[in-house]
Amino acid sequence: MGSFISKQSGFDPAKDISDLTGKVIVVTGGNSGIGFATLQYLARQGAKVYLGARSEQKAKAAIERLHKEGLGPRNGEVVWLNVDLSDPRDAKKAAEEFLTKEKRLDVLGIEDTMMVNHISPFVFTRTLLPLLTKTAKEPNSDVRIVNVSSDAITCMMPDLARYGLSKLANALFTKQLQKKLDADQVPIIVIALHPGSVNTEGLLRDPILVMPIIGPIARLLFSVIFLTPSQGATAPVFAAAAPAVRAQPELYKAAFLQPSAKIGRPTNPDAQSAELAKELWDTTEEILEKLEV
Repeated sequence: MGSFISKQSGFDPAKDISDLTGKVIVVTGGNSGIGFATLQYLARQGAKVYLGARSEQKAKAAIERLHKEGLGPRNGEVVWLNVDLSDPRDAKKAAEEFLTKEKRLDVLGIEDTMMVNHISPFVFTRTLLPLLTKTAKEPNSDVRIVNVSSDAITCMMPDLARYGLSKLANALFTKQLQKKLDADQVPIIVIALHPGSVNTEGLLRDPILVMPIIGPIARLLFSVIFLTPSQGATAPVFAAAAPAVRAQPELYKAAFLQPSAKIGRPTNPDAQSAELAKELWDTTEEILEKLEV
């Protein structure tokens, strides 16, 4: 699982995170792609990881694959959590179900259009925040919230504009949530990140790949240019578990990580706007109030 990205950053997600035994982590979208690879790294270091996914069949297949590929050296536990982010009411139910199962939550990783990428994760995080806060106040705790954004926040192509706006919302949500936690003196670190352009299972279902002549060329280019899911997990794993983050909390609070796990700036300057972050937060709460969530 070594990679060019890991060499660039100096961080190897397979080796450079501490023993996570006793830690409880939730990763949404963990049944494939970057989420799967992230979950795999964390479970191999001993964490109990909840795989948040809508499909039980796909979740069980992912868990079977994890066991087949091995969860050593520390053999953590992977548990399916029924998370449907297509509706904020279902997202809240999923979070409430989790609260009946666990007494702590050390890391919340959100990796999944505006409803799925912002509003439902907002509800999911808000519902779990009291438990995250409780865990953060325990001795020697290290609680983090990781939001997977993207450099697609600058994309205004018709097919990707909505996705880009939702990822901008992820970055703004990170900024405003960190501000609120700091104001309440809660020692939780919130990080947004761009995992890079990753050759995921979803990308491989692109219709262009089955076209004659163009398809084989596209598959070759994807394999050369794009990162593997394991490489794409470098920044998420760093954000979730690298000791350097807790060692320098003021540096990493509300930071935006690049694929190499180095701190960078979002390509859209709006992602740095404190005013826009607050406006988004307030607007989201107004929408949820109308939905009675």
